[in-house]
Amino acid sequence: MSLPYPLPPSTAWDAELIRRYDVSGPRYTSYPTALSFAEFGPEEFTAALERGNASRRPLSLYVHIPFCRRICFYCACNKIATKNTDLARPYLARLDREMALTSRHLDTSRPVSQLHWGGGTPTFLTLDQMSELIDRLDARFGLSGDRDRDYAIEIDPREADVLTLRHLQALGFNRLSLGVQDLDPRVQKAINRVQPRVLTESLIDEAARLGFHSLNLDLIYGLPLQTRASFAATLEQVIELAPARLSIFNYAHLPERFAPQRRIAAADLPGAEEKLGILQDTIERLQDAGYVHIGMDHFARPEDSLAVAQRQGSLQRNFQGYSSHADSDLVGLGVSAISRVDDVYAQNPTALGDYEAALDAGHLATVKGLRLSFDDRLRRHAIERLMCDMALDLGALGEAFGVDAEAYLSDALARLAPALADGLIIRRGPRLEVTAAGRLLIRHLAMAFDAHLPGQGGSRYSRVL
Repeated sequence: MSLPYPLPPSTAWDAELIRRYDVSGPRYTSYPTALSFAEFGPEEFTAALERGNASRRPLSLYVHIPFCRRICFYCACNKIATKNTDLARPYLARLDREMALTSRHLDTSRPVSQLHWGGGTPTFLTLDQMSELIDRLDARFGLSGDRDRDYAIEIDPREADVLTLRHLQALGFNRLSLGVQDLDPRVQKAINRVQPRVLTESLIDEAARLGFHSLNLDLIYGLPLQTRASFAATLEQVIELAPARLSIFNYAHLPERFAPQRRIAAADLPGAEEKLGILQDTIERLQDAGYVHIGMDHFARPEDSLAVAQRQGSLQRNFQGYSSHADSDLVGLGVSAISRVDDVYAQNPTALGDYEAALDAGHLATVKGLRLSFDDRLRRHAIERLMCDMALDLGALGEAFGVDAEAYLSDALARLAPALADGLIIRRGPRLEVTAAGRLLIRHLAMAFDAHLPGQGGSRYSRVL
């Protein structure tokens, strides 16, 4: 099967052009981004939950498990380091309280087409605690047994084994995401994540035997002690493991914001040229291995549901990245979780104590959020289609929102002028199409449509590459 969007061959790799556009910017798992969220209360969120019922859209549930037994030095997630699994018990009880408060405002006959457990480390929970959580989710929302459901969980291979996978399958999960980051022992030691290949390989083999629909591996480039040669060796081993999906993230070194990163010596990080070389090698090797570049840092085999959804024009972005389940209301549960329901974003506190106190007081923990304006909804649609389809039809956009999209987005089109001149995007009548080189810089192209960005300050985001 030919790739729907060919990637740039090495002869077309323009390092100078890429460096020029490699600025800091959002990842657009939402628009507006979380930096635009303001004070927002439970009453506003429950009103959105009730409005959303009229749509009859499927539900997508995200559950945040904040606990980790060990801290990886690169990590920028919301987590709590502990080896005591008993600490999860009061957290699970409060999750159930949040589910009860949320579900009373939802039409729970709407199918739960998507479920995602993230963290932290969801496999921090014992098998019994996982069963308890699934039972509570099913009691409150009614989980699906449909074959097309997308029920995924993030797994740390150091804290799971074949029995864990069999248990997860029995609970209804059909997709796994394994954190790998790098297979080089020196890099693993430098990031405090020693994880021999055999741990990952045994889980991949068991997942295939059990018939999980899809398996994703997470890698990170730009970590301490990485070189082009060392990461190429990691990638060669990963390609041999043949996962259906790969997420290859750019490490953003922000020790002033994330305390664990202060354990990483800046002098050990690969320089800008080396890091760009790692990215170039990675894209070319994955292309040669038959992977489709979905966008940004996501790759998938042509037969995987992400690649199929992209070809069909139904790909979506949400807080977990790219998703094949479009047009659903996302309900986030747990500390720091974000919901996207109807025309609202709503976020829980990032501090565990604040989350607990709100639920103990008998109300939802929502503290921040935003109700989207007409302008927000139109620009969100434009950014999402550009990042998912690698194209934007201004005619279709205008028809959907009842405006002259070219006139309405004249500011964005003006900001895209340099990218048009540099061949990152081309114009075919009302249609904007991202070129092979532009795919690498899709975050930068999306920024042209962002009306909130000028007041937010780019330094609060990671670099595009």
